[in-house]
Amino acid sequence: MSVEFIGYVGNQMASETIAPTGPVIDLGFIETMAKVQEHGGFDRVLLAFHAASPECLLVGQHVASVTQRLGLMIAHRPGFVAPTVAARQFATLDHITRGRAAIHIITGADDSELARDGDHLTKAQRYARAREYLDILRQEWTATTPFDYAGRYYQVEGAISTVRPYQPGGIPVYFGGTSPEAIEVAGRHADIYALWGESLDQVRELIARVRDAAAAHGRSVRFSLSLRPILAETEEAAWARADALLERARALREAGGFKVPIRTQSDGARRLLEAASRGTRLDKRLWTAMAALTGAQGNSTALVGTPDQVADAMLDYADLGVSTFLIRGFDPIADAHVYGRDLLPRVRQAIAAREQTRAAA
Repeated sequence: MSVEFIGYVGNQMASETIAPTGPVIDLGFIETMAKVQEHGGFDRVLLAFHAASPECLLVGQHVASVTQRLGLMIAHRPGFVAPTVAARQFATLDHITRGRAAIHIITGADDSELARDGDHLTKAQRYARAREYLDILRQEWTATTPFDYAGRYYQVEGAISTVRPYQPGGIPVYFGGTSPEAIEVAGRHADIYALWGESLDQVRELIARVRDAAAAHGRSVRFSLSLRPILAETEEAAWARADALLERARALREAGGFKVPIRTQSDGARRLLEAASRGTRLDKRLWTAMAALTGAQGNSTALVGTPDQVADAMLDYADLGVSTFLIRGFDPIADAHVYGRDLLPRVRQAIAAREQTRAAA
């Protein structure tokens, strides 16, 4: 089993522990993050989507222009661009970057955020729309003759594209969401299903659900796990660093630089908060305190320890079927450098050693 590492490129220096600094689109920061992660051996980087943020497809194109091999995972929200247009946009980017594009479908968890862009569908309706969207997206990428599509949300007549994905295998589709509606769409369309950094029991259960949904469509799915590794030379120092990061995040929140939402509608966030309710330290070294503090808004759980210890904990997830790790730090540039130097090689070496042992057996 090969392992894939996905990093993260934000638009400016910021995290739960660092108040935003620099311009809203800080090109120096963007370019530094991209190059540090390419040099560190990351396979691709996430460009995130939010109703108030810069357009990630355009930022991703800039990231591609300042790197040579680093792949892109562009977050994309169905419903705001016609699926045929989006298919051609991503296929065009895939050609410009010579096969480095991937798409991460984000249906959106918060009604108030989607309303900013004029979307007032319910969650169930959004997932039904996403299914139709992906039906059309994939046909636009593969059809060699004009096709029609008659759905509830989209009606297409005679659609055809002269630009298709650069690679024969197409553009990878990442997809997340833990509701029954999300699992059904994932089984039908996800190439890689994205999970938050949950406990081993939670991950095991969710992977089984997605595999069953995919099997119903005669498909198999790979799995990605999102984590925030906190590393230090000793375990004691790593936990002390985690405590210090939590205090910085709490102080920033109290100063008004980081706001915790009153409520969350995300099933994924509720699952993280459920895990946090069982303790701040789960399994070998899963740390949930930051998720509890921030309302589990996004990727907010961590693995804490030395590089060897964290690599070992990541292998536990690999044993469950995870083959992709999306990791980012609370100190974006410095942590990305450390991951590339100390963590990625250890995980890759350990997985390669396991594969050699199994092959020999």
